[in-house]
Amino acid sequence: MELKNKVVIITGASKGLGVAMAEVCAREGAKVVLAARSADKLAAVCRRITRRGGRALAVPCDVGRLDDLRRLVATAVETFGRIDGLINNAGVNFVKPFLETTEKEWDHIMDVDLKGSFFLTQFCARQMVRQRPRGGAIVQIASVHTLASLPGAGPYDAAKCGMVGYSKAVAVELARQGVRVNVLSPGLCRTEIWKDIVAAAPSEKECLAFWNANIPAERLVEPAEIAEACVFLLSDRSPCITGANLVADCGMTSQLISREPYRAKAIKGK
Repeated sequence: MELKNKVVIITGASKGLGVAMAEVCAREGAKVVLAARSADKLAAVCRRITRRGGRALAVPCDVGRLDDLRRLVATAVETFGRIDGLINNAGVNFVKPFLETTEKEWDHIMDVDLKGSFFLTQFCARQMVRQRPRGGAIVQIASVHTLASLPGAGPYDAAKCGMVGYSKAVAVELARQGVRVNVLSPGLCRTEIWKDIVAAAPSEKECLAFWNANIPAERLVEPAEIAEACVFLLSDRSPCITGANLVADCGMTSQLISREPYRAKAIKGK
């Protein structure tokens, strides 16, 4: 068990990636503290984990509210005595033309995707440096949008790139105090976002054909694969890794352009 008896907070834990993270971390022996806005969904995830022999605590929480984040951290410490890990997974997607984006929309994305993760990182790090033994590991869930972009993603990209920026600064600042901070940037995953993409396309077949042409592995990333990467970054097997942005995208951001819809002949330089 890679996370045996470690206390790990996971935000956005009521669906998608968060559920996979909760289940995989619990399987690896972690005591998981699950946060999301939906109390009912959180409770269901906790029941599933406990039936399998794991330890889980549900704390309904809006990551855009600092009082909720303080309560989340305090509850975790009161219940389990310390915090060893944090996965800042909660976030909202956003796609709208730049020229039509409003201040209210910008503020909402910043509150959830950037401000919330920044201050939860701060609150958890404060606990990590004062507890004994001190230290811990923090994983920020960003996106391949930290390396490349799409039309209409301005506020979302600003938030995710901001997450990378502050995480590097925090990693440098806290390295000597035993706190590691890394970013994990997933590609297109089989989550609710994928369902939204399919629903907006003419058909699932056409949607898959398009995305497969843009993903070298010709498949989506599975939530459990992202969860396994989180376990590694939280575990004692990655003690020298801090300040990194690990991309988990089946090669998407390494491909220059979409593959051609025909078989090209070999090109031999002379």
